[in-house]
Amino acid sequence: MNGDVADRPNLSFGQAEEPGTGTPYARYVHLDLLHSLQQPRSKVPAEYSFIISTQVMELLFDLLHHEWTAAQHALREDDLTAALAALRRGTHVQDVLVASWDLLATMTPAEFNGFRSVLGEASGFQSSAFLRLEFLVGNKSGSLLRMYQDSPATHAELTAALHAPSLYDDALALLSRRGVAVPHEPVPARHRPSEEVEQAWFEVYRNPELAEQARLGEALLDTAERVTRWRQRHLAAVKRSMGSKPGTGGSSGLTWLKQAADQDVFPELWTVRNAL
Repeated sequence: MNGDVADRPNLSFGQAEEPGTGTPYARYVHLDLLHSLQQPRSKVPAEYSFIISTQVMELLFDLLHHEWTAAQHALREDDLTAALAALRRGTHVQDVLVASWDLLATMTPAEFNGFRSVLGEASGFQSSAFLRLEFLVGNKSGSLLRMYQDSPATHAELTAALHAPSLYDDALALLSRRGVAVPHEPVPARHRPSEEVEQAWFEVYRNPELAEQARLGEALLDTAERVTRWRQRHLAAVKRSMGSKPGTGGSSGLTWLKQAADQDVFPELWTVRNAL
């Protein structure tokens, strides 16, 4: 009975094979390792879904960082075609990230409370991959690095990201190189709305000769809108599963998430609409 389940080896997902064995696919994606990483600490069924959902989000954070970094490099090389392609791929990743909240959105307070105690002080707020993305879109805060003082490599990586230009910084630098007046310098702090930057985008959008740069503005706005969608879905999921209780990592929970959801990314691309 070729191909019948009864003829296959009895191998559980969490059981590792000997090095060099298994199918080429299993070796390529490290399948045994991947399926061994889900280790619930309770017997509450919802915890398994919580772990997998979180791990999927972390992988998508890495993929999104890859695309946004590719967009940055293309912008620095004045290759708008490649930059727009990377941003477009990034929006697809963001769409999957937003949709991934569907796996957790209906978790009840009873389900979450059933395993919340095993999390201890662990919180998604501590995700270094997510913080790296926040820095990349200009939402920078040096005080957040204190969480990683006991992780030198992570602390060093995030410190470098804090001081490096954001994706928006590189977009504005490209406008400047192409003759649009943008009095803007990258800083290791949260991007603050600027009338001068808004005026620069106004010039881009009203000048037909800058249509390529206007397409960049729209691609960045696509990105920004999806950041807001992610934050809103996060807020709704937490509000439904735990209400306004403090977060497990000591954050203010719902209050912090609401403030984040109300904060626009690339703000001048939103406010310039008032003048167009």
